[in-house]
Amino acid sequence: MADRLRFGAFIAPFHPLGENPTQAIERDLDLVVHMDRLGYDEAWIGEHHSAGYELIASPELFIATVAERTRHIRLGTGVSSLPYHHPLMLADRINQLDHVTRGRVMFGVGPGALPSDAFMMGIPVAKQRDRMDEALDVLVPLLRGEVVTTQTDWFTLNEARLQMRPYTRPSVEIAVASQVSPTGAQAAGRHGLGLLSIGATQAGGFNALASNWAIAEAQAAEAGRTMDRSGWRLVGPMHVAATREEARAQVRYGIEQWLYYFREVAALPLAPQDGSDPVDSLVNSGMAVVGTPDDAIAQIARLQEQSGGFGAYLTLDTNWAEWDDKKKSYELIARHVMPAFQDSNGNRDASLRWAADNRPRFIGEAQAAVGARVAQHVAQKGTENIRPEILAAMGLDKKSEAAE
Repeated sequence: MADRLRFGAFIAPFHPLGENPTQAIERDLDLVVHMDRLGYDEAWIGEHHSAGYELIASPELFIATVAERTRHIRLGTGVSSLPYHHPLMLADRINQLDHVTRGRVMFGVGPGALPSDAFMMGIPVAKQRDRMDEALDVLVPLLRGEVVTTQTDWFTLNEARLQMRPYTRPSVEIAVASQVSPTGAQAAGRHGLGLLSIGATQAGGFNALASNWAIAEAQAAEAGRTMDRSGWRLVGPMHVAATREEARAQVRYGIEQWLYYFREVAALPLAPQDGSDPVDSLVNSGMAVVGTPDDAIAQIARLQEQSGGFGAYLTLDTNWAEWDDKKKSYELIARHVMPAFQDSNGNRDASLRWAADNRPRFIGEAQAAVGARVAQHVAQKGTENIRPEILAAMGLDKKSEAAE
């Protein structure tokens, strides 16, 4: 288990129709800037080309833009859909980002989540995972600066290499998307890469956490590689406020439109359609946190126990709440949840207890030091300018001095 759990966001993003799309993308940029100021570690940006909600077509363009506005936060493609790109062109863009961000870029990869994207490009959905594997087999050596020659039924590489060695040596960090199936875990293990468990809090994804990690480790062992839990990232939706009641009221703003998208377009059964409260369903199933920072802490602890340990928790950015409430949720997580998993206050707590336990000794020594100085002044100058309560504490008063 990581000594310091990292925190970030997985930003698809999700923007319902009925709002200005230009402003929506600008708010996504502003969110990453906000996260950078709050001390978040990572932001992962999605790639989608259809269905109207997930508006970012090029995570690389988004990263290049927001890198200029931030200082510390690392920025990942979350994820680049490998069947949609010639591997050399994609590797070149990622490598350029690695240089211009001075090593802040991360490379998340997957087969592509929306069948409608693949359909528009004439890519058979049944081939997407095979093509992801084929692309990854050449992307890993290319991003290490190696020369690759290969041919598949959809791309050719002839003595291909990047013109620049990577800024990050030996390579940018690469992570493979994984949900319930073992595809991502197998690919990560084969190359010894990180793992992005995007559906970690859904029932199927949650139950598959330990088994998928075991698959990745077994695959890595076969390939003579190792897996590092610090490169494992778990993703789940989370909105927090000062009270559970406030949090639930705030998510009413956008949760129904979000659920509509998954029920009617992305076709994922995330909430009941029988008229029961969707917030109750999402919370009670364990998929989402809609509550307080303590509820968020409990969710992450539950994921740690189920998985055996991971390196980063990424909030699935949902736009359930109004913009100001959403920013406040990120702030509350940074203030109250992150410290619980980063031992941020261990030394402060020890220092407080040490000072409290030794208070009688410290106060006694301080009083003795003050008393000695007061006594010295009285001996030299008398009691005229000394406050009566100080003299009383020392067993002196102006009358007794005058009598002497």
